[in-house]
Amino acid sequence: MVIIKLLKVLVLCIVLTFFFSIGAKANYTSEQFQQSYFEIGYTGIHKALKESSKHFNRNIELPVQLPPIAFTHTFARGDNIEEKPNTKLEIEYINKDMPQNHYMIFVQPTNFGLKIKENFIDQRIKENDGVKAIYSTKIVRGFNLFVFEKNGFQYVLSVDKRISNKVTPEVLLEIAHSIPE
Repeated sequence: MVIIKLLKVLVLCIVLTFFFSIGAKANYTSEQFQQSYFEIGYTGIHKALKESSKHFNRNIELPVQLPPIAFTHTFARGDNIEEKPNTKLEIEYINKDMPQNHYMIFVQPTNFGLKIKENFIDQRIKENDGVKAIYSTKIVRGFNLFVFEKNGFQYVLSVDKRISNKVTPEVLLEIAHSIPE
């Protein structure tokens, strides 16, 4: 059920990416681009992070490092924070003029995290510092996922497949390591 919910969110993001790539070619302004995200519940990262931390009754630490690609906008939202205990924080980095530059972070308590079937796992990564991660190119069409747990949360780093040569599993692991303890 959680996987289906995440897949729905990721499919929505993919649809939005393609929609905005068409809009960007039609002189879609930054203001129009931003407004379209605000209309579907996104806000700034700091506000969503504060609301989600309050909801989970503990601080959520975000990666300090970003992928080595250009972004023009960042958006975030807490998914149904008032209604359900198993909500998540969604953060989206996107370039309105280069829709392939699309990176997302999903954060939720580990007890509500994704359970990934073995046949969807491309690579398992285990680091000396205790980081255990799963890399998958098969769960969501068009996106690669890097899934790991830290500080009592499950983090899902999602990157558009079209930039997988720049944002490799090694880069995603560096990003995971940049989350403060």
